[in-house]
Amino acid sequence: MDLQTLTFIIVGITFAVYIGIAFWARAGTTSEFYVAGGGIHPVANGMATAADWMSAASFISMAGLIAFFGYGGSVFLMGWTGGYVLLAMLLAPYLRKYGKFTVPEFIGDRYYSKVARIVAVICLIVASVTYVIGQMKGVGVAFSRFLEVSYEMGLLVGMGIVFVYAVMGGMKGITYTQIAQYCVLIFAYTIPAVFISLQLTGNPIPQLGLGSTLSGTDTFLLDRLDQVVTELGFAEYTTSKRLSSLNTFVYTLSLMIGTAGLPHVIIRFFTVSKVSDARKSAGWALVFITILYTTAPAVAAMARLNLHQTIEPAAGENLVYEERPSWFKNWEKTGLLAFEDKNGDGRITYNADKESNEMVKVDRDIMVLANPEIARLPNWVIALVAAGGLAAALSTAAGLLLAIASAISHDLLKGVFKPEISEQQELLASRIAMAGAILLAGYLGFNPPDFAAGTVALAFGLAASSIFPALMMGIFSKRINKEGAIAGMIAGISVTLLYVFQHKGIMFIASTSFLGDMPANWFFGIEPNAFGAIGAAVNFAVAFGVSRVTAAPPEEIQHLVEDIRIPSGAGSAGGH
Repeated sequence: MDLQTLTFIIVGITFAVYIGIAFWARAGTTSEFYVAGGGIHPVANGMATAADWMSAASFISMAGLIAFFGYGGSVFLMGWTGGYVLLAMLLAPYLRKYGKFTVPEFIGDRYYSKVARIVAVICLIVASVTYVIGQMKGVGVAFSRFLEVSYEMGLLVGMGIVFVYAVMGGMKGITYTQIAQYCVLIFAYTIPAVFISLQLTGNPIPQLGLGSTLSGTDTFLLDRLDQVVTELGFAEYTTSKRLSSLNTFVYTLSLMIGTAGLPHVIIRFFTVSKVSDARKSAGWALVFITILYTTAPAVAAMARLNLHQTIEPAAGENLVYEERPSWFKNWEKTGLLAFEDKNGDGRITYNADKESNEMVKVDRDIMVLANPEIARLPNWVIALVAAGGLAAALSTAAGLLLAIASAISHDLLKGVFKPEISEQQELLASRIAMAGAILLAGYLGFNPPDFAAGTVALAFGLAASSIFPALMMGIFSKRINKEGAIAGMIAGISVTLLYVFQHKGIMFIASTSFLGDMPANWFFGIEPNAFGAIGAAVNFAVAFGVSRVTAAPPEEIQHLVEDIRIPSGAGSAGGH
């Protein structure tokens, strides 16, 4: 069966499953819409959390980043994984013990201020909308390549699928859909990796294949990759750094605390019935996440090696352009791969020299999706990868859209402007807000702003500089008051945005992030993508400073903080 037919069948089956689950798990109450009724099993919630957390950035982009930047790309692997550990240990159990629906609701109650709640909603919406643009764009790109439809049509179909199961099912429908999506994406990620590891090293376990010798030789895979890339003028794969040690550290920290501050992941821990289940689901989620994240370095190295060996099959004998393989032609159609015959010899020269390099565009995001084609794996494997990429993008998009909708309907409408509305009116408002969020995300997907290429990095920086510090101080410090929290959130997110846009916007960041240049006006050589950690430090400093010169929180708020944190037992959480 040809690739396109297989892709239609496999993707169609997965979409039918998602829509079927949405009908089965329709939300009938606000509790079901926001937190799935609070009764999800820890293992199921762990799987749904993993799918919610592993977006298109994890499935498509991370291995591509590591493939092109080697050791320097490990900041994403360490930052995103470490951030989940921070979230699981320092935030999730305590927020679940408090027992409310949303992050802004906790911030509003803890800091005894509707203004604090509104500021938190604004920060949440800015970070989540920024993040969701990348997910919707990923849907359009995956559709346009594998289903051979236009980018616009692919995006419309993706919006329609999310609309059905998110608006109808709310968190209840999203949770069970994300369980199915996790199964799809993890099989789609690991099966090609097993095939390719067997091809290259004879070892079926990619994690071990990465450190193994190539089949029939005594040469280790990473040694061969280092040799290939250095001969072409690129930095050595296993030792390349990211600008500087300080920048590497700050970038990793920014991704960590940004991950821990992402509201769409935090609200997943409100869906279990008690604090002990929140801890268990955090542990299970880490297990499910580990499967993909330990596979990613192997996928990255093997994809990079396959790419170079395909274009330069023998030393000094570059591939004739007219004889390029079908995968090359397919990706050329998307505009994500481009060749320019600079010397007129009809062969493809691919090296690090900008003057002679004829591969004028090799988008890093194609590596995971193109790798099975490059390795000539069976068509069903390639089709499965397409379904996995779509599952990753759709699962995270749904979680982000729910976070946005709940912030508007529950935190702004019910919590601030119209507290008298009934539960059914709030549920209707939630669905309308969700539909509006989907339309906004779709519009930005159709008409991405100039900074679309860096939206995911910016989203992490915004969450790191605004939401994470407010949550940490709210749980672990009785002295932080409403004035301090509000001032801290505003200062943190403002400093981050100013630093980012001072450097000509995200497109500038995307084009210089991994290059050796370091503009003189960078703060201690820290690139804008990494500045969320500095914004977080400003947030903490401003919040503590303002709190010291203003009145302490009321006594009942200080008791509330103690009650959230002590004891940390496994009893049932408070009511909603």
